[in-house]
Amino acid sequence: MDALQWLVDAFNSQWVLPGGQTLLVREVVGNAFGLASAIGGMRRKIWAWPVGIVGNLLLLTVFLGSILSPDPQVPHLLGQAGRQIMFIAVAIYGWVRWRNAEGGRISPRWAPTSARIGLVLVMVVGTVALTPVFRALGSWEPVWADAWTFVGSLLATYGMAKGWTEFWLLWIAVDVVGVPLLFSSGFYATGLMYVFYGLFTATGFVIWWRAQSRAKHPIVILPPDPSPRRPEESDAV
Repeated sequence: MDALQWLVDAFNSQWVLPGGQTLLVREVVGNAFGLASAIGGMRRKIWAWPVGIVGNLLLLTVFLGSILSPDPQVPHLLGQAGRQIMFIAVAIYGWVRWRNAEGGRISPRWAPTSARIGLVLVMVVGTVALTPVFRALGSWEPVWADAWTFVGSLLATYGMAKGWTEFWLLWIAVDVVGVPLLFSSGFYATGLMYVFYGLFTATGFVIWWRAQSRAKHPIVILPPDPSPRRPEESDAV
């Protein structure tokens, strides 16, 4: 019982940063699980999905902020919190899809043109539609950025589940907006992780692109010709 209480206290503890800002331990741990999941996704490993779910559960408690904290001054990002729930739902879908992939491993491919158009439309329309909803619920300003990261993260996770190489580009679009939002709301661990994700996702895009090219144009090594050469062929000048 003492060990369990110690674990609970540790996950609820905070680190004080220079300038008086605080950092939740479970925010750091949740992002560590998120990073491990991203690495697994880049390598197309199925364990990326359950590892990511653990990180989503931890970060859900972080972004609910003042809803779970006795301190009313703690900010809460409803878009960030809501996307953790959507992550879990989509991760279950991706987990099942990757398990049923041919050969036990998902094959990267470009999304069809219709899917690309759909992704852009959902990104824009979803952000516009959710912004007033998140504002009414008291999300941190600028609220449109919270809505953008919510919709973009959902689409990126869905694209990863489908095996579309473009999902890495969606993550970059999320990071560009999400980093300033997280820093302004005091979630420094997640903000710094997003900075790293921006570089990481660019690398992941290149790796999936190359894997896709190799699958489309495999290198064929021909066996040696077993037929004997005729004397006149071997003595020819």
